Amino acid sequence: MSANLFNLKPIVAALFAIVMFSLPLAGQQTTSVTDRLAGLYDDLATASAAEAPGIEREIRLEWRKTGSAAMDLLLKRGRDALERGEYDVAIEHLTALTDHAPDVAEGYHARARAYFRVEQIGPAMADLERALALDPRHYEAAHGLAVVLEALDRPQQAYAAYRVVLSLHPHYDAAAEAVTRLKARVEGLRI
Repeated sequence: MSANLFNLKPIVAALFAIVMFSLPLAGQQTTSVTDRLAGLYDDLATASAAEAPGIEREIRLEWRKTGSAAMDLLLKRGRDALERGEYDVAIEHLTALTDHAPDVAEGYHARARAYFRVEQIGPAMADLERALALDPRHYEAAHGLAVVLEALDRPQQAYAAYRVVLSLHPHYDAAAEAVTRLKARVEGLRI
């Protein structure tokens, strides 16, 4: 038995060395994801209507990358619960994500959607603001903020937020429809 313990020490030391040497690579990977998102956002802002859906798909894939398999799983479980209408379960998973990975904008955005569904407007607003602080070009979070502002009957602020969405993603149909819908109410009728 003592021979097994003796051989275990080099293995533990080797694993420790591997983990320590891989830590800087994780930071570089996060930077490359951020750089990739920045490039995709730039592409989306100037994309044609035909190109936009493909770029949007790539952005959504990047949003789902947290840098940790465990955090990716929490995000997936939260999003799946949200899609099934299990909002309390979604909030639990997404709260665990935001607690353990507070720099992941998509976690706050997804949790805001769940909060909005259960009519917890204050927490939804706080999460959308946090998501936008982490990723100012997260057009889905900006759209969510606009929707909340419109639900609170703040048409001028909602209109401004929808216009921000269109500056980030010119082919975002829901935002374009909202701008058209709110324009007369905000700018007034011209005769």
